[in-house]
Amino acid sequence: MKYLNLTLLVLFPIAWFAPLLRAALLPIFGMDEISVITGLQSLWGSDAALALLVTFLAIFAPYAKTIGLALLHFNLLSPKVLPALEVLGKLAMADVFLIALYIVIVKGAGMVTIETAWGLYLFTGCILAQVLISWKSKPAAVQP
Repeated sequence: MKYLNLTLLVLFPIAWFAPLLRAALLPIFGMDEISVITGLQSLWGSDAALALLVTFLAIFAPYAKTIGLALLHFNLLSPKVLPALEVLGKLAMADVFLIALYIVIVKGAGMVTIETAWGLYLFTGCILAQVLISWKSKPAAVQP
């Protein structure tokens, strides 16, 4: 599990730059790819508070949890911090929920075409893998 967790240190940055979805006002004019990073760039220009929240949920929370789990796996961090790491993982799942909610809302508007892209599946897979790693780390953390 500890090596799977270390791969997330590489996969998360890839997922941040990978296209989450493609959007267009009308599909005739082509589709723009949106990633976590391009979405954050747009948010910082229009709504700094929301951009700060999404930056925390999409970048800081999952990466901090991955680093914390790695430190835990290599016995460089106390197992007592595992509950705090689990909270970080739940916050990261909130970001996946927000992305899904935005897709549903925009598709309901009817004027915009939205297609999910491979980055959404990669980002979601990273978060779910992190949840699994955290869950599998519990018994190891309880042992002295």
